[in-house]
Amino acid sequence: MAQYFDIHPDNPQPRLLRQAAALLQRGGVAAVPTDSSYALVCRIDDRDAADHLRRIRQIDEKHHLTLLCRDLAELSQYARVDNRQYRLLKSATPGAYTFILEATKEVPRRLSHPQRKTIGLRVPEHGVLQELLVQHGGPLLATTLIPAGETEPLNDAQEIRARYEKQLAAVIDSGACCSEPTTVIDLVPMGDGDDPVVMRAGRGDLAAIGLAAA
Repeated sequence: MAQYFDIHPDNPQPRLLRQAAALLQRGGVAAVPTDSSYALVCRIDDRDAADHLRRIRQIDEKHHLTLLCRDLAELSQYARVDNRQYRLLKSATPGAYTFILEATKEVPRRLSHPQRKTIGLRVPEHGVLQELLVQHGGPLLATTLIPAGETEPLNDAQEIRARYEKQLAAVIDSGACCSEPTTVIDLVPMGDGDDPVVMRAGRGDLAAIGLAAA
């Protein structure tokens, strides 16, 4: 049965988020707000939790999950970042962007792209999620909470609780999120003269980081 946490969106309560983080540490899957809709999250190093997350979403291992990181320093532990990539990342984080980068050995092989060895990473701007990441003490594996057979993510924590309370360890409610997806940018092609590839234009402003939509 999911434990329900009512979290203030501007002044998140560390004590409550510490309790939610403890549930994640014990292998639970949680529904959490982000700066681009609600998401399901679990520990990066817990295969059983990741498998449970995929079952909830009804997706297979071909559907790549995203790492949510506290900051650029943490992101750099899980992705190889050169100077040019770092400058772009610094201008865009925290924010509603997902970056495709080459994974380091810290990322379990089952989570990276089998051919390209890449991983999607985000440094979210959402204050509640940031505090959860702090209390958790490391990145979280995530996927947007879109019910099987539907196309739009869920955006109401009470509805999420009603639909998934028997499958989740926690639901964190801090109000409705923006339902627009993140902007996805592939930085792996960035060699000499190569530009980042915009895979999806979303909530993250491309002009703000010097890019244009494809």
